Amino acid sequence: MSSCNSCPSNDSCGKDKEKCMIENNPMNNIKNVIGVMSGKGGVGKSTVSVMLAKQLRKLGYKVGVLDADITGPSVPRLLGIKDKKAGATEQCIIPIETEDQIRVISLNLLIEDENQPVIWRGPAISGIVKQFWTDVLWGNLDYLVIDMPPGTGDVALTVMQSIPINGIVMVSIPQDLVSMIVSKAINMAKKMDIRVLGVVENMSYIVCPDCDKKIRLFNGENVGQFLRESDLQLLGELPMVSTICNIASQGYENSGESIDELFNPIVKNILERL
Repeated sequence: MSSCNSCPSNDSCGKDKEKCMIENNPMNNIKNVIGVMSGKGGVGKSTVSVMLAKQLRKLGYKVGVLDADITGPSVPRLLGIKDKKAGATEQCIIPIETEDQIRVISLNLLIEDENQPVIWRGPAISGIVKQFWTDVLWGNLDYLVIDMPPGTGDVALTVMQSIPINGIVMVSIPQDLVSMIVSKAINMAKKMDIRVLGVVENMSYIVCPDCDKKIRLFNGENVGQFLRESDLQLLGELPMVSTICNIASQGYENSGESIDELFNPIVKNILERL
């Protein structure tokens, strides 16, 4: 493995090279790494990861998705590749490529039955995540999107220490309890000297089909205060709509135009801050 020469940080991260835990595969050339994190499960983190990858690909970039949520890997199903299996050689793991040429690796692409639980201890799970960075043949990518595990435990720590993340997108919903938990993830990223690009607020509202009025389902009055206290920008709001909710069952492409309209401004904000 090489070090700084093939690192997305380009030897400018300021880390002590002797203490740096990042290993880079010299066969890969990845320009930018974006982590998508929530601190809490069930808020749409994986869906946002997939939408981000899809939109970046539509903009013409070479894109990969690393599913680091080992115990709850949903990326293959969201991308419509759940029945495919990744390959391997003696030197590397070969990722699956979607029809629109997004390269993907996930534990569910390596096991026979996606319904089988992953009953592993933390070090084993962390080791797999690290291998997804060092041993997968990603090749040349403009952006690698990492769907990070919920929480601030071992696996999230491994991702932050072992992968040169350029910025993290936080996903939240407008509930005070969730905001508190997401704040823990934000503070973790800051302590690890990883830049938080901003917050995507999922499930923000529904739109009345008769009058087009936005109806807020949650008490999100303190969202602005949460953002100010965290010194973060709101990257965008996503409503509760069937086109997003049904991505896993119907496929992204079947509702792509409406999703594009919702997510394009968010992608623009992410790229401006990266």
